[in-house]
Amino acid sequence: MSMMSDTRRSGPSGLGKIFALNWPLIVLITAIACAGFTMLFSVAGGALDPWARAQMIRFAVGMIAMVIIAMIPIRFWLYMAPMAYLFAMGLLVLVEVMGHVGMGAQRWIDLGFILLQPSEVMKIALVMVLAAYYNWLDVDKVSHIFWVILPLILILLPVGLVLKQPDLGTALLLVMGGGAVMFLAGVSLWYFGTALAAAVGLVTAVLKSQGTDWQLLKDYQYRRIFTFLDPSADPLGAGYHITQAKIAMGSGGLSGRGYMQGTQSRLNFLPEKHTDFIFTTLAEEFGFVGSTALLGLYTLVIVFCIFSAISNRNRFGALLTGGIAVTFFLFFAVNMGMVMGLMPVVGVPLPLVSYGGSAMLVLLAAFGLVQSAHVHRPRIRD
Repeated sequence: MSMMSDTRRSGPSGLGKIFALNWPLIVLITAIACAGFTMLFSVAGGALDPWARAQMIRFAVGMIAMVIIAMIPIRFWLYMAPMAYLFAMGLLVLVEVMGHVGMGAQRWIDLGFILLQPSEVMKIALVMVLAAYYNWLDVDKVSHIFWVILPLILILLPVGLVLKQPDLGTALLLVMGGGAVMFLAGVSLWYFGTALAAAVGLVTAVLKSQGTDWQLLKDYQYRRIFTFLDPSADPLGAGYHITQAKIAMGSGGLSGRGYMQGTQSRLNFLPEKHTDFIFTTLAEEFGFVGSTALLGLYTLVIVFCIFSAISNRNRFGALLTGGIAVTFFLFFAVNMGMVMGLMPVVGVPLPLVSYGGSAMLVLLAAFGLVQSAHVHRPRIRD
């Protein structure tokens, strides 16, 4: 065993790192982003401004950042994981002090050239710090109650701050993303069963608390829940958005109405047609075929990340890659489920497609970490 470990090397050097990149993953990410540019051009009525051009620039910057991050050895990101988490926590606290308010929520920090959403940074920083923690922890201690407490604290601290913004959707994504890393690290399933039972109890308490002095959610969040359960109860009010989204998706049929021919988006019936509900525009214009094609691209990204994680002998790199893959899956699964009426509307953008600076740049930085883990994974010398 010792002889085998002596023959390992951490990865290529110099220009070899460029060739060692996971190029199929880069091609898939670019294809998804191009689909986003196409749809942003469409919803703007055939114009690059105000959305498509800005999105293209952010994507170019993000891709450069992704390659730079990929060139840095994965052990550097292992050491930086706690700092990344503390930095993200600091940004979340800063939002409470001087955050930019938009659409009734205080979730952004105005940097002048971009509105930074710290909760997006935390989604990746949380995966990083948990992967670093389980890389440090002995495998036989993973399920010991004492060693489970710290990861739970690391998850619940940012969740509490995000809920104050308020942003229930992102808070749930943080819980599920953090839980995914714990699952991949080998934490006992008994803990997840207990968490599921607690979640059922919490949902019951949330519903029971409506209208009481100890109401747990905002009124608009309750409206989202009840709209999800029965959108037809208020089709012109709380159920308007999801009703229009279903009409758009249904009218697309098998092959769609044609590019830039979607009536729901062109006539402004669709809400947030360039952000959270952009998938409905795609479904209306390209139909079931186009929607399935995009879903296929997303699935291939997950597959390549999973293969990269499985083949990685570095525990931190494997957990980091797996955690980011699950987080990416949650992004598009929740968004698609939301616009189809399968989940409550929680304001989660469609990754690499929806317009947005923070989400785009943070996600490409996350894929830079995946590439770093892939490029610098331990290898066996011939």
